[in-house]
Amino acid sequence: MKRRNFLSLCLVFFCSLLLTISCSPSPETTTDSSSGKPVVIGYSSWAGWWPWAIAEQEGLFKKHGANVELKWFDGYLESMKAFSAGQLDGNCQTLNDTISFAADAVNGEVAVLVNDNSAGNDKIIVTAEINKVEDLKGKTVAVEAGVVDDFLLTLALEEEGMKRSDVKIKDLPTDAAAAAFAAGQADAVGAFPPFWLTALKREGSKELISSKEFPGAIPDLLVVSQKLIDERPDQVQALIDTWFDIRDFMAKNPERSDEIMAQRAGVSVEEFQQFKEGTRFFTIEDNLEAFSAGGDDMKYMPFAAQRMSKFMVDVGFIPKGPDLTKIFNDTFVKAYAEKTA
Repeated sequence: MKRRNFLSLCLVFFCSLLLTISCSPSPETTTDSSSGKPVVIGYSSWAGWWPWAIAEQEGLFKKHGANVELKWFDGYLESMKAFSAGQLDGNCQTLNDTISFAADAVNGEVAVLVNDNSAGNDKIIVTAEINKVEDLKGKTVAVEAGVVDDFLLTLALEEEGMKRSDVKIKDLPTDAAAAAFAAGQADAVGAFPPFWLTALKREGSKELISSKEFPGAIPDLLVVSQKLIDERPDQVQALIDTWFDIRDFMAKNPERSDEIMAQRAGVSVEEFQQFKEGTRFFTIEDNLEAFSAGGDDMKYMPFAAQRMSKFMVDVGFIPKGPDLTKIFNDTFVKAYAEKTA
């Protein structure tokens, strides 16, 4: 064969090969969204959110086709800022904090799952001489201003006819607030686990009030962007399905689950046991009830959101309340309920 003919045949072959490759579907164009860009979910130090680490370590995301990248935040407030700025596809946060950030979120913020209710794990820790809420008047309270334990503090003050302005707020991230209280730099502190363990190291310190006194006031949620719901609803559903599989794994493998969560929390397994009682995990039935609009009780999130929104406007946390009709979507928990009925 002449060299020219050989080169021509080679050219035809390589052109055909190039055409075949260019026409083949790439991973980016596949219809299986689980193999595309990871869904980035932020979470931070709260007992109701530590179980997500179980999914990561035990392969439960993959089992449900959820292509998820968990992003840990040492500071809860930083996770909310990142989500609001569009740097995350979803975040773990409370209802009142979701309301606070909803208006400024570039991709929208929508609650799709209730992980749990705080049932004692949010605490106001005080010095020995403070025995009732009224004793806080004029005292310095270290708390992360505008977020969950500041909300708990204000509810407690309001119940006793007091205002947030009746105390001196020392605005610090929760871990730093607990450390400041332990070091004698504040008279009280609002903290969630594991940080109240640090606060209780101060001699004579004690719990004054907790979220147990305000049932339903602090629902802990998985919140995703409206953009994620619009573009990749199958991944949102996979997240919901994974969550309930995590809960099943926790029931069947309690020791392994505690080990994973304690490691994620940065505490010993023994210390972790102290956080269990103060977290009430929600069943699918609890979720369906919480999302419903049929009640005038804090356990119904639409009602709770109205009260929280008014409260935050009244105390100046936000200039005006967001459109509350846009921050709830029960489609995915309903779909899970139907699948598992």
